[in-house]
Amino acid sequence: MTALLIHSLFIGTTELLLIGGMALLLFGGKKLPEMMRGLGQGVKEFKKGMNEVNASFTDEENDNNSEELKPSENPPTEILKNKEKNGSQQR
Repeated sequence: MTALLIHSLFIGTTELLLIGGMALLLFGGKKLPEMMRGLGQGVKEFKKGMNEVNASFTDEENDNNSEELKPSENPPTEILKNKEKNGSQQR
């Protein structure tokens, strides 16, 4: 099912020319450049928004990674020493 859907999304040169010719007939030579310009601006804005979202996720990921790499207040050896002291006091 998905292979059929993916295969049907590929458009060849003949199909593009046919779609372009029909658009020219439907909308005329004066209106078509304006429509394509608007479509291009829409795609540009969409890409800009996607880049901003990706940048914010990347920034958050970098912040999370930097917090994980910060040295802890109690190094592991100190934690073990504290556990040994507490364990001997409880016995």
